[in-house]
Amino acid sequence: MIDALVLAGSVNNGQLKNLSPEPYEALIKIGSIPMVLYVIRALRSNREVGRIVVVGPPGIKRELPADVIWLESGLTMMENIKKGNALMDSHYLVASSDIPLLTAGSVSGFLALCKELKDDVYFPLIPREVVEKTFPRAQRTYVTFREGVFTGGNLFLVNPQVVEQCLVIGQELVDLRKRVIALARRVGLPLLIKLLLRLLTLQEAQEKVSQMLNIKGRAIICPYPEVGMDIDKPADLEIICQAMGYDLRQSL
Repeated sequence: MIDALVLAGSVNNGQLKNLSPEPYEALIKIGSIPMVLYVIRALRSNREVGRIVVVGPPGIKRELPADVIWLESGLTMMENIKKGNALMDSHYLVASSDIPLLTAGSVSGFLALCKELKDDVYFPLIPREVVEKTFPRAQRTYVTFREGVFTGGNLFLVNPQVVEQCLVIGQELVDLRKRVIALARRVGLPLLIKLLLRLLTLQEAQEKVSQMLNIKGRAIICPYPEVGMDIDKPADLEIICQAMGYDLRQSL
């Protein structure tokens, strides 16, 4: 069995605050249900998933099923990962609370792609054509590698033994994740040049990140677009509400 950690501590102080009065993004409703519960349902429906730990504010605790472990969130994502990581003994899933289209099937599919469990961190890359085929109006952040154009997903498989050493640089990389050029500068000029020329390979990027974090990282080309459909802005929420059969105005 694989345990799962759901990160639900993001304060609703970005673009979504104009749509919902909820203090935390995880509590923004789709239909009549907070978005975090859709993620939990997908994980609970998967027979490969064991314990589910949610790190979030006290207000989220009352929304959780009785068998879900709740930990109070801190000030940063890395602090929240550290809290959840303390309960883990072996490789476990990490999911953000804002991917409500996640399904039990996509969780199983991702785990199947990571089945060897020989590396420390597995991170999904979803091909642009896969996203646009299912969600043609989606506006995602894409990076071009020699192998193709990809967007990052929000479901990871991690080894708890390496998490502590990754937290500082990990936070920096998270802060830069939407700023492709700034991220490339951080990882070095040669990679920046190759990125701009669209010559950078997934293997080179994977090796550089692994070197920076002193871990073994593995990029997984993931055919499940729902893994990369996180909600950052109103347009994302509108697309996802429509995909789930809800009217955005009625949901909010």
